[in-house]
Amino acid sequence: MNISTAADVLTLSPVVPVVALDDAAHAVPLAEALLRGGIRTIEVTLRTPAGLPAIERIAAEVPDLVVGAGTITEPGQAGDAVKAGARYLVTPGSTPKLLDDVEDSGVPYLAGVSTVSEAMRLAERGVTAMKFFPAEPSGGVPYLKSIAGPLPGLRFCPTGGISVETAPKYLALPNVGCVGGSWLAPKKLLDAGAWGEVEALARQASALG
Repeated sequence: MNISTAADVLTLSPVVPVVALDDAAHAVPLAEALLRGGIRTIEVTLRTPAGLPAIERIAAEVPDLVVGAGTITEPGQAGDAVKAGARYLVTPGSTPKLLDDVEDSGVPYLAGVSTVSEAMRLAERGVTAMKFFPAEPSGGVPYLKSIAGPLPGLRFCPTGGISVETAPKYLALPNVGCVGGSWLAPKKLLDAGAWGEVEALARQASALG
């Protein structure tokens, strides 16, 4: 699947699984289960040492699932993630130095914002699709609804504290393209190798779109 802009990332799936893997061996069976359930992307975070190896394995063995790299927090990580096979990048915040680095990476990125000023600074760079993080602590659905009027050209992927119960409320907003969720791949299911249960959660999530 071809993605060339951040806006394209927002259209891949209604829910983007956000996963921190402790064991890279889980990467391929997890990716296959998500794909069987109708999810077309995964954000593998770099919060653990298994992050980059997991991205490599998914990119090589499950190419139909678009793999992105999350928790890009410092210069250098973007290049490493792209070399590993990440097709887009996600940052929790948007400092000038970090933005320069992800822009130079050559792949689309969703930079994190939690305030109107941060969103406007990204818009000044020509960015119209971004991550809203942490979504629930930052005001959630009411906040995003309130900024849709003054910032009509911006769209978001809210992430942080969202559940299968609250996701539909976000997805109903005109300025939300997708949501990020960690509930699709909970640690207990990964440790148990319960790929059928992961597939069922993915099927439920993909039906939200």
